[in-house]
Amino acid sequence: MDLVAGLLALLLAALAARLALLHVGANDALRRRIEQTRRYEDRIPEPRGRILDRHGNLLALDLAMKNVIADPREIIASGHLRFTGMQLARVLQLDPAMVMGRLNRPHRRFEYIKQFVPEDTAEQIRRMQLQGVRFDDVCVRHYPQGDLVCHVIGFVNLENVGSAGIEQRLDAYLRGQPGLRVGEKDGGGREMYDRRVLDIAPQQGADVYLTIDQNLQYMVEKALDAAMAEQRTRGAWAIVQRVRTGEILAMASRPSYDLNQFRAATQERMLNRATGHVFEPGSTFKVAMIAAALNEKTVTPDQVFDCENGCWFYKGRPLRDYHPNGRLTVADVLKKSSNIGAAKISLTMDEKTVERYLRAFGFGRPSGIELPGEEGGILRDCSRWTSLSLSRIAMGHEVSVTALQMLNMLCAVANDGFLVRPTIIRRMVDADGRTIMETKPEFVARPIREDTARLMRKLLVRVTEEGGTGTRARVAGYSVAGKTGTAQKAVPGGYSDRANYSSFMGFLPAESPDSIAIMVVLDEPQLSQRTGGVVAAPVFQEIARQAVRYLDIPPDVQTDAPTVASRENEPDRGPRL
Repeated sequence: MDLVAGLLALLLAALAARLALLHVGANDALRRRIEQTRRYEDRIPEPRGRILDRHGNLLALDLAMKNVIADPREIIASGHLRFTGMQLARVLQLDPAMVMGRLNRPHRRFEYIKQFVPEDTAEQIRRMQLQGVRFDDVCVRHYPQGDLVCHVIGFVNLENVGSAGIEQRLDAYLRGQPGLRVGEKDGGGREMYDRRVLDIAPQQGADVYLTIDQNLQYMVEKALDAAMAEQRTRGAWAIVQRVRTGEILAMASRPSYDLNQFRAATQERMLNRATGHVFEPGSTFKVAMIAAALNEKTVTPDQVFDCENGCWFYKGRPLRDYHPNGRLTVADVLKKSSNIGAAKISLTMDEKTVERYLRAFGFGRPSGIELPGEEGGILRDCSRWTSLSLSRIAMGHEVSVTALQMLNMLCAVANDGFLVRPTIIRRMVDADGRTIMETKPEFVARPIREDTARLMRKLLVRVTEEGGTGTRARVAGYSVAGKTGTAQKAVPGGYSDRANYSSFMGFLPAESPDSIAIMVVLDEPQLSQRTGGVVAAPVFQEIARQAVRYLDIPPDVQTDAPTVASRENEPDRGPRL
């Protein structure tokens, strides 16, 4: 007994000496280690700014949610493992076996049971007072309109980083600044609120108001969906733009995807075809070429060209029209969309002059719209053109463009020759409601004079009148200026006889300061007639008819025009190789 008592006394003396040493000795390193284990530092996620349409309708916002977390060791020690697991599985609608598998880990102190749980569900669990169950605050990006205007908005990835569209382009503004909380925690790992030494609240990111009109966007998307279903196209895209300001009121691309389920979307569905897909435009390109010739005064509207009854050999290669034409004025070359006539008009200018006009119209470079992934198209330096290039570029071959580039060129014609940079952002507002950025019209070039633009508008109105290729684009009560395009797709060795892009671009009212411009492109329509005037012009008409009524644009024509007319007489034929 004396030996045992002596050993106990020795042990107690050693413990006392150790305690004294810890408290009064020089143990700075040990103290720092203890303090580090008790230090509590938490990064508070910043609320991301909202994305809204031009009228304040919500398109993207953060939702406050909870992550449900468990401490398996504490739950097992409480003796309520099965009860806790079953209750969590019931409320969270999870597989009980999966929940029990995560909880029955006695050596674990942290397990996610379910992430991104709504506040009301978390509150239901909190009221149960389940020992060892805790919650983390988390923000989840939500897109209340699903796939509406998805290619413009983009999405935020799982790391809360903008990864497409406006979410990517304006990520630095939308993201805001995170908060920081520093203090101490107890032995159980819980924060001691009275020991908090730093508490910096997060700063919400800026709200972004788009130029997009949600209601008009819906109309455009429904029109594209109907066209795709009827014509079984591979894709379809459309843009509505204010002529004077360059504001994009609607931009739709098909196929689309649900922004809330972006991980299930393919790259093809994520592609914004309005800005990120280049194609040979076909006859819509004749607008730029004829405008250049009229501006250079190498031709006049009533000047006559022989269109060779539908087949013309130039430099030993044939160029064909879809329907044979004899002698046509410049005005009728545009109205009937003669490839041969357009080629002969183009040949009245030299190559450097043509290239200068095309670049002034914005071809060969991105337009500068505030969206990532915009393509610049293809416009080669004229030093690399062949002897056939002028005659082929005139009808929209040997160049590649985006739909936005084509529409912006048309807007320059409608806007007295001024090329305006297109914009999709109206303004940005900080968390205090102060406007930190507001877009204004930006003129980037003036490719043609006012008198040339005025003349071109008159010629383009004739395209939608009787005998023109765009009669199906007419809207009752309005003057419609536009142009059809049917470009065969390039394939190895030539151009496809079956696959083509069908398009129509136009603006209305033709002479109004409030006019809107619309571009519609259909990729490989499967109807027997696949020309732009037959398949794309009616889609334009459907969008335009609803848009002028919704935007309250007054009519400018006294007599109603028929909405359906005889079939178009032109697709573009590629060079025969």
